[in-house]
Amino acid sequence: MAWPWIVLQWEFSRTSEQDALLAIGRFMKTHAAIAILMLPLSFGGAAAQALGPETINTASLASVAPERPPKASKEPDPSIIRLQVLLDRAGASPGVIDGFYGDNVSKAIAGFEALNRLPADGKLDPDVVARLESDAPITQTYRVTPEDAEGLVDHIPDDYGEKAKMKSMGYTSVAERLSERFHMATGLLNKLNPGSDFAPGRTVLVVSPGSPKEGRVKRIEINKGTGQVMAYDRNDALLVVYPATIGSEDNPSPSGTHKVKGVARMPIYRYDPKLNFKQGKNKKVLIIPKGPNGPVGSVWIDLDKPTYGIHGTPDPELIDKGQSHGCVRLTNWDAEELAGMVRPGVVVHFAN
Repeated sequence: MAWPWIVLQWEFSRTSEQDALLAIGRFMKTHAAIAILMLPLSFGGAAAQALGPETINTASLASVAPERPPKASKEPDPSIIRLQVLLDRAGASPGVIDGFYGDNVSKAIAGFEALNRLPADGKLDPDVVARLESDAPITQTYRVTPEDAEGLVDHIPDDYGEKAKMKSMGYTSVAERLSERFHMATGLLNKLNPGSDFAPGRTVLVVSPGSPKEGRVKRIEINKGTGQVMAYDRNDALLVVYPATIGSEDNPSPSGTHKVKGVARMPIYRYDPKLNFKQGKNKKVLIIPKGPNGPVGSVWIDLDKPTYGIHGTPDPELIDKGQSHGCVRLTNWDAEELAGMVRPGVVVHFAN
């Protein structure tokens, strides 16, 4: 197929969401509670603090445990928020910035170590902290625009038949749109802006993850064991590292070496139960409209193995926490960043 056609509209037939995980992720995004400001923190050694710009911008990375504690925190930790933002800026994506010390934070630390040619053990030691530290503010204010409230949809149904009846797979709220723009969990955005309706004209507090990385990717390494995607330039220098959902036991991702065929931004999704899997009671071919909340998110990087690709997701909180139907799933913002650095012919190797 001609390259211009691929860019404008690429139809494909493989999904990356499982019904149960999709429902969970959709609930998390649309029902995130607006919490009070003053809450105790028990992660990374931080004392109880108000979750605001001063505590986040001045939070000490020295208070963060070298390894992920066995007991999960109940509330976002300012130090972890700062750590996640600094890792994101450095090209070692933590996935969703939420203030929790999860597996993706440890993977991002290992990714940062690899970017700096250090032993990649995923431990936040003093050398890593020193290399990460920056005086630049972690938070920023943002004024909501009228455009931020355009193109919203009431909800995204789980059933593909219902999705196909919609005009778009748009954002369900301004808060969801802003969360993706600033790489945040919707829950964290709400906690930083208690009571806000995010209406146009409102000034809200967000994190500042930095600009998308630039460069030309020569090859991509997809590590099934670590759940990471690593992109290298022509000199074989590591450019970026992302957490990823890579296939599943029932629907494994490809093996060996493949190549990028093309990139489609805001792709439509073609569901065909005869080719891959059956979703719900849907037995017919369905065309699901484009949008960031579509089954493959906001971008599709097509591989030369039919129906397989690297793509975004409508549920960024589930990256590397769920399973896919064989494809490689990233957050929308990570997939968009990677898509901007690849060209047809880029080598993609799947490693165990």
